[in-house]
Amino acid sequence: MIPYLGSHVPMAAPLFYEGTARTALSWGEDAFMFYTGAPQNTRRRPLEELRIPEGRAILKERGLDEGKILVHAPYLINLANLGNKETRGFSLRALKDEMRRTKAFGLSLLVFHPGASLSFPREEAMKAVSSALDEALSEVEGVWILLEAMAGKGTELGSSFEEISMMIEGCSRKERVGVCLDTCHVHDAGYSLDDADALLKEFDRVLGLGRLRAVHLNDSKNPRGARKDRHENIGMGAIGLDRLFRLASHPLLRDVPKILETPYVGEKAPYKKEIAMLRQGIFEEGWRESL
Repeated sequence: MIPYLGSHVPMAAPLFYEGTARTALSWGEDAFMFYTGAPQNTRRRPLEELRIPEGRAILKERGLDEGKILVHAPYLINLANLGNKETRGFSLRALKDEMRRTKAFGLSLLVFHPGASLSFPREEAMKAVSSALDEALSEVEGVWILLEAMAGKGTELGSSFEEISMMIEGCSRKERVGVCLDTCHVHDAGYSLDDADALLKEFDRVLGLGRLRAVHLNDSKNPRGARKDRHENIGMGAIGLDRLFRLASHPLLRDVPKILETPYVGEKAPYKKEIAMLRQGIFEEGWRESL
């Protein structure tokens, strides 16, 4: 049995968060992640329209721990952009706003892509991320920012545990900075998932397991080290169900929410079936055709 297993769950009109909660439960999830608006932009509906009390009531009735629910920040935030003060200021405002919205849902974990250095030195860009995180954390209490481990495409920051550590150590308020370990990303960045013990030992050596607050559980379309970041359905990619199962069921990750972000099959969400396979640790041939 893998505790705290779920997926990215959409939030849409007319039920909004109430619908998100109902969908997650219907897929057999005891953890999940959502965006408070479209991930590609920062346009957001007013909180009072999102049926937050109704969603929270359903979660409470069913006994779901809100500490295992994640919000993901918009993709376009880039605090590492040293060449455009306006863009960086926009990104920082967007991050602060998403932290406040996370808090309004009664939640405390916000996943965030560290950004890209573009044409600037990586070390300077990472220092820029650290200083921006300090400013955001000083203004919004009660929310953890989780830096997501990235695949390393282009000039992405955070494709190694060492880079993530540098950004965290550069913060004076690092007591509320954690890490989200994405299996597709670390695989594409070159880390091996053959041995879950070895991977977690390396994470602990560089970052400390206390900072590992979430896992994105994704298969990969690419060979290890490809640095491409293309998610695949569970058991259909280069990582495979067995490796993902061993990591997700590892005792050190028992209390960590594990979230799937795998592709839809046509227009159908695969998560209910993928979660069932992961809980059993058994891959079912032809499962996508049976959806």
